[in-house]
Amino acid sequence: MRPRNYLFLKDVAALSLTAFGGPQAHIAMMLRLLVEKRRYITEKELLELNALCQILPGPSSTQTVTAIGFKVGGPNLAYLTLLVWIAPAAVIMIAAGLLITFLQGKGAPLGFTRFIQPMAVGFVAFAAWRISSKVVHTKGGIVIMVISAILSYFFRSPWVFPALLLLGGSLTALRFQAQPVLEKKPMRVEWANFILFLGVLIAAALLGRFTQLRAVLLFENFYRNGSLIFGGGQVLIPLMYTEFVEFKQYLNSKEFLSGFALVQALPGPVFSFCSYIGTLSMRPYGWGGQIIGGVVSTIAIFLPGTFLIFFVIRFWEELRKYRVIQASLEGINAVGCGMVCAAAIMLYHPIENTPYNFGLVVATFALLQWTKIPAPVLILIGLVVGLMFPGN
Repeated sequence: MRPRNYLFLKDVAALSLTAFGGPQAHIAMMLRLLVEKRRYITEKELLELNALCQILPGPSSTQTVTAIGFKVGGPNLAYLTLLVWIAPAAVIMIAAGLLITFLQGKGAPLGFTRFIQPMAVGFVAFAAWRISSKVVHTKGGIVIMVISAILSYFFRSPWVFPALLLLGGSLTALRFQAQPVLEKKPMRVEWANFILFLGVLIAAALLGRFTQLRAVLLFENFYRNGSLIFGGGQVLIPLMYTEFVEFKQYLNSKEFLSGFALVQALPGPVFSFCSYIGTLSMRPYGWGGQIIGGVVSTIAIFLPGTFLIFFVIRFWEELRKYRVIQASLEGINAVGCGMVCAAAIMLYHPIENTPYNFGLVVATFALLQWTKIPAPVLILIGLVVGLMFPGN
């Protein structure tokens, strides 16, 4: 490997340990380190790659940094980039799942997490507000957002969410004539990665249909969700809660909220929350099974987006000129906003509805909105106070 590639991986490792704050903050840090300081790519290239990842399902900041690795050193460097980027947060979240299991096995209550559970709802509410204020600007978008929020709240089947995303994108794609016409050239498409993406999706669905092995079922669940989630890590929350807390009951709401609060305090991709869910989902199979569950879930949630970015990046320059692609974004983003709004309400229901808990939700939202206190600091304060006053 060339020295420049080693330096690039070192920079990605630095980002994976310091990039707090979600996709928007991640892109800002990539701009400072990978563009302005190292000049691996230009600012225009970074913004275009990020725009591409916004219209693909999967974790946008993860796909962006992987695409940069592809441009710098080809497919091999891109895969190493992916591993270096996701490993720290995924390992910590798997360890968190094991720790929760250990504490519960010793009869220790999760009372120390009682402050960060309503705080986690505040984080989701803030995410809903921030996303909607940035991407929903038309009356049609507002209508789609409200309807999708209502449907997401009342119909909680795991299949409702991807169906809403596809429907929302299709509705706004019908208005593609409003987009500017750009000159296009013939596209040269290499189908290998798309065939891999589709083949794994079909194989996982078939295996999930005919097996009772939980590790295989987890792979199918997370690969399917990773194939259909647009809008970043926050859109994960309603899907994961519905499927793994309400539908399969692998976790309870207290465990779910504690893990989501923890991932807010970590650098790297929010999708690493799935490592925690997979770990706790395998509790009946011992610690070895839990580690397998965490690793399998991590691979499954990140793999679809990786296949798709490798597939699309080769002809992105021409694809982005098609008006229907740009038009569909409005509906996809509006549905994503509605789902996150519904998630904030769904996640609050299991918490005891007291003025104290509601006040924590509101206070967390206000601190995120009107102060510059980093999210990790808020979560750390909540954990410390919870350890001092653990309650029941």
